[in-house]
Amino acid sequence: MTAIVDVATYVPRQVPLAERQTELGISDQDLRRYSRAFGYEQVCYDPSQTEAQILLGAARALPGLAGHEHRVRYVLRPRTIRSASPYPHSPLREVTDALGLGSAQAFAVTEQACAAGLLALDTAGALLAADPDPEALALVLVGEKTYGTVGQLIPGMAVLGEATAAVLVAADGDRDVLLGYSATITPIPGSGLTMDGPAVAAFGAVYGSTLAAVVDEALTAAGLRAEDLALYLPHNINKMLCQRTASNLGLRRDQVVTDNIARTAHCWGADTFLNYRTAVDTGRLAPGDHYLMTSVGLGATFAAAVLRH
Repeated sequence: MTAIVDVATYVPRQVPLAERQTELGISDQDLRRYSRAFGYEQVCYDPSQTEAQILLGAARALPGLAGHEHRVRYVLRPRTIRSASPYPHSPLREVTDALGLGSAQAFAVTEQACAAGLLALDTAGALLAADPDPEALALVLVGEKTYGTVGQLIPGMAVLGEATAAVLVAADGDRDVLLGYSATITPIPGSGLTMDGPAVAAFGAVYGSTLAAVVDEALTAAGLRAEDLALYLPHNINKMLCQRTASNLGLRRDQVVTDNIARTAHCWGADTFLNYRTAVDTGRLAPGDHYLMTSVGLGATFAAAVLRH
């Protein structure tokens, strides 16, 4: 079964959200809502760093990569913004060259917005399962540069940050094994990073029930029930919504990792892996624990994964 070998993260400069209020056009009322209800305090934002640099920051922190570069067959780049730079410049190629992974197959995974990170994890496992080399590895590089206001704020919903994660994946392993994955696409007309009013209403109307459905499918695939979960690692859209989802699953508040919402804001598809790193580093996952990851991408894609630590 697909297994996570290592996860490393990179957190660029953290800026108080209040310092970015004018630049992002956030009203005083919305600033209070983002802070008090959503849980945002700081946002990762460093205009001096390129996308390649923030991805390299995570990849170079992976303890399992150094000395094993020759085993990496695939490099997957899940992303929400389809193009990170003008052709022919490629931040992904810049990263693979810097890491000595020039012979690996490197490609983007897109069209599922922030849910693409979990899709990339599942895809990496499928590629490795079909690879004739049992020692082959895949590297997933997730998180994005926030170019322009449209990439830094989803009005009324989320503030976007630039923290990244690097995930090393194997076809098999004895820890952090992917037991179940499910995703579904529910078209929301008029949706995008700047959703119009009807799109926001339509998204809100299907959010809870659709996410619950994919979680149930992932749990069923894993042969588990919600009460078997030790921890929930959500995407960091906002603290209130994460806790509501957990409550609907019958989980306690202390079973939800929301620490990073205040530190990083919503960092695209990297959120669940940032939360994984926090959970491990703070001793909240014990060997054998089952945990849930979820992510939702505008458009809309709903994804859930169940793993065993």
